[in-house]
Amino acid sequence: MSKVTAVKEAVKETLVGHQEPSLEVVSVQTKARFNTYATKDPETGEAYLGVDQFIDAVAPPDEDYHKIKREQYSILFQVADRKRRGKVTLADWASFETLLNKPDAEYEIAFRLFDVERLGKVKYDDFRKLYELNKGPESIPFDWECEWAKLYIGSKTKRHSMDYQQFSQMLRGLQGERIRQAFQLFDKDADGYIEPDDFERIIRETSEHKLSDHLLENLHTLCNISQGTKISYANVRAFQNMIREMDLVESIIRRACARSKDGKITKAEFLNVAAKTTRFSLFTPMEADILFHFASLGEPSGRIGLRDFAKVLDPSWRYRGELDDGRSPAAAKSAGQNFLSSALESAYGFGLGSMAGAFGAFMVYPIDLVKTRLQNQRGADPGQRLYKNSLDCFRKVIRNEGFRGLYSGVLPQLVGVAPEKAIKLTVNDLARNFFAKKDGSIWWGHEVISGGTAGACQVVFTNPLEIVKIRLQVQGEVAKSVEGAPKRSAIWIVRNLGLVGLYKGASACLLRDVPFSAIYFPTYSHLKKDLFGESSTKKLGVLQLLTAGAIAGMPAAYLTTPCDVIKTRLQVEARKGDTTYTGLRHAAKTIWKEEGFRAFFRGGPARIMRSSPQFGFTLAAYEVLQNVIPYPGGEKEQSLQAAAATALKEKSVESPFARSRNALKILLDMDEHFGRTTLGPNEKGWKTLPGWMSGADKA
Repeated sequence: MSKVTAVKEAVKETLVGHQEPSLEVVSVQTKARFNTYATKDPETGEAYLGVDQFIDAVAPPDEDYHKIKREQYSILFQVADRKRRGKVTLADWASFETLLNKPDAEYEIAFRLFDVERLGKVKYDDFRKLYELNKGPESIPFDWECEWAKLYIGSKTKRHSMDYQQFSQMLRGLQGERIRQAFQLFDKDADGYIEPDDFERIIRETSEHKLSDHLLENLHTLCNISQGTKISYANVRAFQNMIREMDLVESIIRRACARSKDGKITKAEFLNVAAKTTRFSLFTPMEADILFHFASLGEPSGRIGLRDFAKVLDPSWRYRGELDDGRSPAAAKSAGQNFLSSALESAYGFGLGSMAGAFGAFMVYPIDLVKTRLQNQRGADPGQRLYKNSLDCFRKVIRNEGFRGLYSGVLPQLVGVAPEKAIKLTVNDLARNFFAKKDGSIWWGHEVISGGTAGACQVVFTNPLEIVKIRLQVQGEVAKSVEGAPKRSAIWIVRNLGLVGLYKGASACLLRDVPFSAIYFPTYSHLKKDLFGESSTKKLGVLQLLTAGAIAGMPAAYLTTPCDVIKTRLQVEARKGDTTYTGLRHAAKTIWKEEGFRAFFRGGPARIMRSSPQFGFTLAAYEVLQNVIPYPGGEKEQSLQAAAATALKEKSVESPFARSRNALKILLDMDEHFGRTTLGPNEKGWKTLPGWMSGADKA
């Protein structure tokens, strides 16, 4: 067919309507799809699709039937079966596929379904009977004598039929009227408020097929966006507007995330982009509040990314990402690819954490060295001690050993800080998630247990590195006080200690790290939430995070100083004339007896000065590294790729399934039970239509 002929045919179709395709012009793909599922009439030999074969053709078994059940696609059989013979021929199938490819296929399919006499109009009686036949037995009632309905179909004494344009417009507004009437039904006191459970029932009956599991599971939390415990009509309307404009919302979110440096946006950024994208400011503040409320559930940040919005925008999103058979959609496609991707992402986070932790440890290492030297001083008499205080120790190290002396033993520290931070943070998160309730809250006792468990787990790896680091830190002063003392390397110390020796002082290390983490993590969490007001809609700035970390580190560091002193004494190689400690209890008794109570808190201020800025340097470095070295294929990169085409992807028309599903969504706006095989008195639903609807010959 030439281009001129094609144009003429297109114009003709627009002016005079569509002509049913003949068998001569049916495409090869259409014939192939039909023949794949067709069966032959044993008498005539004609190929046709029965109801079951038709469902197989438009609803392949391997598709996702999470929201709309597969048997409900039998509704569409009544549209495809043009002659009401109980079977769909090749010509019928070709006509149905042509209908599916039309831009307004969803509404036209619904119109043909209710156009019982096939005269191009829907009668009120036919529409009402079909509606009553297929609504659920316990559905929320709908008043067809309301003023809204009269505007479309006329009053009781002046009913009129609806043409295609009128019918489609009526369907578009029907869901909103259903919600309004349901709200009035449950608003017993007529005060403009309903209970969260009533709101959940309304939305599930009118919109369940369009919403994700995440939304459905959390509908009752809508009352949390206001100070009361009930839901107002304004809340319901705002929620309905958001779900009705999901496509536009997603388009705006993609634009906004693409412009953001970290691929995440705030509510204000969403509204700003929405105002620039649409001709008028389409979304109200309450609608934005609702969107961000559901997207940020379970997330302690006011900045939300595409992954969080997907829980709200994507109807196929599963609670915990599971299919009906227990697999996630991604895992069902390629478990190996998902495992590799997860491993690479974990390695990326571990690498950044290691570099950031090493940077933080390096910056405060001189303070750590001063702390160790002070804790290792023996004797109660000030004249027996080499250093008077932290500042005196700092000056003498530089004078006697040079600036490099401040970094003696830094290499083992840099090697050990990566697994130390990774293990501590990972175990704490795992334990908190284990104890957390469904709403994300956690009892303070469980917070302490989680932190203590994290501190205990890190000792297994960090104790050997601690003992090597400490011996390297003090050998500089040994070299100055003992003439001819050899300077040992880290490898020599490891070989000399052996495996058992590397865990010397592990009990003291546990005694220090378990209470440190048990104090630090709960304090840090409550400071962020209670002092700085962190919530699902408010993200703290870097300065607030640094302050919370610094404050939390102060009591944790100082209160565990006695344990750190004992650990240092046990792990340092005793010099000639010094007391040799045999164990934790012996060291504690000896220090108390020979040096007094104050000896247990030597280096305490230095520990505070080290812990607080180390956290700050580590966090700042981690933030910078995330921007400098973004994860390949991460959320930010996906946002940028999505921004290449700011409009949403067009609906797929490669197979009949996508458009058939969308057509069913229009019908389910009337009642979620449309097409169910069990409908009370009419147990076979659409498969046994009354005679007045069948159009069959009376003969």
